Amino acid sequence: MAEKKSRFEVGYALLPKKQNSFIRDSLVSLAKSAGIDLVKIDPERPLADQGPFDCVLHKLYGEDWKRQLLEFRAEYPNAVILDSPDAIERLHNRISMLQVVSELRIESRSDTFGIPKQIVIYDKETLFDRQAWEFLKFPVIAKPLVADGSAKSHKMSLVFNHDGLNKLKPPIVLQEFVNHGGVIFKVYVVGEYVKCVKRKSLPDVSEEKLTNLEGYLSFSQVSNLAAHEKSDEMYYKEMHLEDTELPPQSFMTDIARGLRQALKLNLFNFDVIRDTRFGNRYLIIDINYFPGYAKMPDYETVLTNFFLDIANRINGEVVESFDEGNCEEKADSDAS
Repeated sequence: MAEKKSRFEVGYALLPKKQNSFIRDSLVSLAKSAGIDLVKIDPERPLADQGPFDCVLHKLYGEDWKRQLLEFRAEYPNAVILDSPDAIERLHNRISMLQVVSELRIESRSDTFGIPKQIVIYDKETLFDRQAWEFLKFPVIAKPLVADGSAKSHKMSLVFNHDGLNKLKPPIVLQEFVNHGGVIFKVYVVGEYVKCVKRKSLPDVSEEKLTNLEGYLSFSQVSNLAAHEKSDEMYYKEMHLEDTELPPQSFMTDIARGLRQALKLNLFNFDVIRDTRFGNRYLIIDINYFPGYAKMPDYETVLTNFFLDIANRINGEVVESFDEGNCEEKADSDAS
């Protein structure tokens, strides 16, 4: 029987901003105490010449990086790569990322899920063709079609009528805005572990308010919708965010597991809203690869356990089940 390796090396390749937020001393220290070494990958050197690593954790893109991962896998076939570039690329398109939701088959006696109505617009002609997307109702959220984590991909707007379409630049996705009580649920997935937290979201838009609003607002301006005479802070205070009912834990866990299997990803989160018209109807509006885990409660323990699970699987040991997590209140913003 081969001698068990005493240390498990995880090489990480992250952009500086992601590295600063994720690779914290608290995580490095806890992982080290569990026999896991987090080692920075030098982007200026070929990946295959470094390590060797038992696991590669990455959030870099491009054909050159993809080629390096393939070469590394050929050199070290037993190494684990988190996650497959091809699987990650599916989340770079806001249409393909949510198609998988429609393919899930999850049974629940009381709760349902889906995605909002949406359409991709590739050109200005289609944008102003009312018949092309007459099944959508205003307001709509305009999102860039590409979701690659760049600043441009995060530029979104809320459009209230046809006049607001003039400022949009295809290709874009128009997603019907659904009133959801000003609360969004972020569900973090780390392997088998699932954690649900809640945070502030866009305020509801009433039919009366819709008629008085101008055509277009960027997301940075949407807080003005909270009220014309109330401050944004007062709006959310009156909303009683802390009293907002959380989604059923088992239901969110079932969805998370279904997405993980369908997407073939281990590290992601998805954003969920509760349709105020139907208290038991949940809509998935976005999926993000390798989100801001440092905002997740006890992320150091969760990630360390995840790495241990991978190490144990490689060594052929019996692996204890992950704690499935729970839904926990979180009113402040979470990075994605």
